[in-house]
Amino acid sequence: MTSTLSHSHTPHTAPRPHPRLWVLLCVLAGNMLLDALEVSVVLVALPTIADDLALSLWDVQWVMSGFALGFAALLLLGPRVTARWGRRRVYLAALLVFAAASLVGGLTDSAALLIITRVVKGVCAALTAPTGLAIISTTFPEGPQQRRAVSVYSLFGAAGFTAGLLLSGILTGADWHWTILFPAPVALVLLPFAARLIPEEAKDQDAAVRRTAPPLLRAALLCNGPLTRSALGAATLNGTYLSLLLLTTFVLQNEHGFTPWQTALAFLPACLPLAVSVLFAGRMVARFGAPRLIALGALAPALGYGFQLVPFGKDGYATGLLPTLLLVGAGFVLAFAALNMQATASVSAADRALAVPLYQTGVQLGAVLMLCLVAAVRETFPGERPAVLLITAVGGLGLLVAVSGLRSSHSTRKGP
Repeated sequence: MTSTLSHSHTPHTAPRPHPRLWVLLCVLAGNMLLDALEVSVVLVALPTIADDLALSLWDVQWVMSGFALGFAALLLLGPRVTARWGRRRVYLAALLVFAAASLVGGLTDSAALLIITRVVKGVCAALTAPTGLAIISTTFPEGPQQRRAVSVYSLFGAAGFTAGLLLSGILTGADWHWTILFPAPVALVLLPFAARLIPEEAKDQDAAVRRTAPPLLRAALLCNGPLTRSALGAATLNGTYLSLLLLTTFVLQNEHGFTPWQTALAFLPACLPLAVSVLFAGRMVARFGAPRLIALGALAPALGYGFQLVPFGKDGYATGLLPTLLLVGAGFVLAFAALNMQATASVSAADRALAVPLYQTGVQLGAVLMLCLVAAVRETFPGERPAVLLITAVGGLGLLVAVSGLRSSHSTRKGP
């Protein structure tokens, strides 16, 4: 995204940004942080929720995968919704509904209602996360100011998973309901600032957008090799990662006596590296190329998952789980930004508004499918090994997709 922004001002002639713009950025980035941390904020609370509500692993995983399902369900439709109703109106409505769903979910002891509120929050995040980026692109002047704003917004998104994990560890120790409830007051604080600072769209511009509402999908995008490989690669990377953490959460807490806070700290090697390295990801892609980084980023977690199948030399956290988490974290550092950039670089500028939701839908569906499959396998077969075998097999599939992309890029460079 940032590579497409024009350099309209030099560092010496760039106008000083209006303070109002940076307050708006704080509001948008704060909400982006809420959207991102919702992915992980219930993770280490799941064993406690399962015990409290008498749920099986299959039942309780929907508390986590329900958010991804809601997110995926509206991503492709989101551009048509914002085109019809306007970015400002959609953003504010989604933020308000998000707060209401957090309140209802945090106060209920009904598993069905809890899962429904998680799906609703995913739907809201599918509207606010991309809309916030669109508001930045039209509100901040092109050039250094806009690039800096996009970087801050992206940083908050990348840091959200780690923040959610740590919050989950802290809040579950008090009461797991707080992991669902706490976003409500934060969203309600952001709401009046968003209503005041997000600019109204011009009526003539709004009418023009409504007349040219984008289609849901172009068939040609499904035949775009780099885009489809990126979506498949991201789906396998995200899906295997989250399903491994789901499985390991129950193993650590139910079998090894870890507290939620200890579990959250144990998972940091798998998520903190991405949050730290996101600002340097563009330089990595420019230097080494997206296909190469994607291939290495698929290899690292595949090796990590395979390590979990080794039957010896894995006594304790340091020699048992930590190597896998480090390899998975390395995979995200190498491949996460490269997959995003390859997906958008492979399509024309006119098609990017459709390609990005398609790519992100693949990412979220990968999470839903893998969480459901791993939970089903764990419930059906004794022990963790069958579920780890499934995760490893899907990780291997992601590696094959990445290697095919690497070969395709070599063939393209060589030419006929």
